Amino acid sequence: MRTILVAAILSLVIGLLATPLWIRVVRRLGYGQMVREEGPRSHLGKRGTPTMGGTVLIVAALAGYAIAHLATVTRPTVSGALVLFLMTGLGLVGFVDDYIKVFKQRSLGLRSGAKMIGIIVVGGVFALLSLRFPNGYGMTPATTHLSFLRDFGPSLGPWLCVLWALAMIAGTSNAVNLTDGLDGLAAGAVGMVLGAYILISDRQLRGSCTLTLEPHCYTVRDPLDLAVVAAAALGALIGFLWWNAPPAKIFMGDTGSLALGGVIVGLALSTQTEILLVVLAGLPVIITLSVIIQVGSFKTTRRRVFKMAPLQHHFELSGWAETTIVVRFWLVSALCVAAGLGLFYLDNPSFLFPL
Repeated sequence: MRTILVAAILSLVIGLLATPLWIRVVRRLGYGQMVREEGPRSHLGKRGTPTMGGTVLIVAALAGYAIAHLATVTRPTVSGALVLFLMTGLGLVGFVDDYIKVFKQRSLGLRSGAKMIGIIVVGGVFALLSLRFPNGYGMTPATTHLSFLRDFGPSLGPWLCVLWALAMIAGTSNAVNLTDGLDGLAAGAVGMVLGAYILISDRQLRGSCTLTLEPHCYTVRDPLDLAVVAAAALGALIGFLWWNAPPAKIFMGDTGSLALGGVIVGLALSTQTEILLVVLAGLPVIITLSVIIQVGSFKTTRRRVFKMAPLQHHFELSGWAETTIVVRFWLVSALCVAAGLGLFYLDNPSFLFPL
């Protein structure tokens, strides 16, 4: 458990100290945020704010994870390494998108097709490798079953499992990307989900089928190291949020939003809770649904349901202050995380309240 604490503290310190340095670098290079002309008019004042802050977030998480293992003389695991690979790989796709925006001084970076190809390539490598590397008990980082609170139903087989994982990865990364639009909104919401996965992984470790004969034990390969990954990502995110809180000194960009989507969906697939992620990440799900509803309504009836999508911009145009929207959306996210954790613990209360 020391490794979890050390990873969180180290990544937090690195994020706090490195972010202002990155702000200076980005300003010197002239890499300021581009703002869509069709977006809320209040956002025009954010033009030129340093961006690509997700770069520091990724580096801080990786450094915190690596140094924590060195400091506690513990070995990284395949599961932890794969989740970090997914986070970093999707972050790289986002970095290319951000770089095109700032280099060409336009609000659009990679074309949607090119971005999706990048997500599929990184996600496909993760999905294929996660079905390999069984440990001494035959457990692999991911399984070929669907999972809610644990695996259920018959095996999907490797290829259907890979397609399911790709759908989860693409959907989650894009959902977090849509949530990123107001200062601190996505960072706060994802931070709560990461905190939930520290608790979930800890319970899975205590109730592992390798340690207990309980009928509802968990068959997760490396729950302790997955908690370390979540802690490292959370620490880095808090360090970044210190500078990203309204009014933001730096934006995470697609580099950060895609990376954050990658780390939480990687944790979900590796802890066998991918359907539970829909509850835990309820805020990004709601925001994504608002976009789907808006686009679907406009294409079929030529009418808009919301003043603007994603949902946070609807409330901006309704006169809500940005900080009001962020705090209230954080509260919605907290309720979703609480509901998800409640479902997880109620599935096996003996691990929460041991006799």
